[in-house]
Amino acid sequence: MKFDVNKLKEINDLDFEQVATWPFEVKSLVALFVVVFGLLGGYYFLLKDKLPILEVAQNKELTLKQTYQGKYRIAVNLSAYEEQLTRLQSDFSSMLKSLPTSNETPGLLDDITLVGTSAGLTFRLLNWQREIPKEFYSELPIEMEVYGGYHNFGQFASEIAGLPRIVTVHDFEVTQESNTLKLKVQAKTYRTSNEQETTAKEQTQ
Repeated sequence: MKFDVNKLKEINDLDFEQVATWPFEVKSLVALFVVVFGLLGGYYFLLKDKLPILEVAQNKELTLKQTYQGKYRIAVNLSAYEEQLTRLQSDFSSMLKSLPTSNETPGLLDDITLVGTSAGLTFRLLNWQREIPKEFYSELPIEMEVYGGYHNFGQFASEIAGLPRIVTVHDFEVTQESNTLKLKVQAKTYRTSNEQETTAKEQTQ
């Protein structure tokens, strides 16, 4: 059916009670307006207030997808994570065993003295200094003053590093006295905290 634009000029003369007799062109135009106004009305009265809710739901969906993907990756690699955790726990236990407990610290001075005399050094001073508490351990400084030669000092430092307990040396000061050298040095060892010490004992039992 051909659309006659001229028929639209009759719209002002049409009787709303005789809609059935209106020209096709007028009916089409009125139907178009009804559809447009219906869509606009539906948008403003039905959809507009719900769009923020939709946006929130979409953002939540995205977050849930990302969470799911993260958990899925963890689940896929769970066995590897468990192996890594077991290895870390084992390493941590080994490190705890390398730290002297409160009952072992006096004997550590004997070990240091033995290492020093074996290296040909003479001890003039070997004293514990004030303990320095840390978060998971306590730092135990040891003030030392020994006499000997360069090679003796090198052997001493090497054998200190080989002790079964962790001992580090700091603040070297070497001076000449008569025919020998004097070495002032601060050694540090590290004692486990009470809680960690208890854990280490339980794991060794």
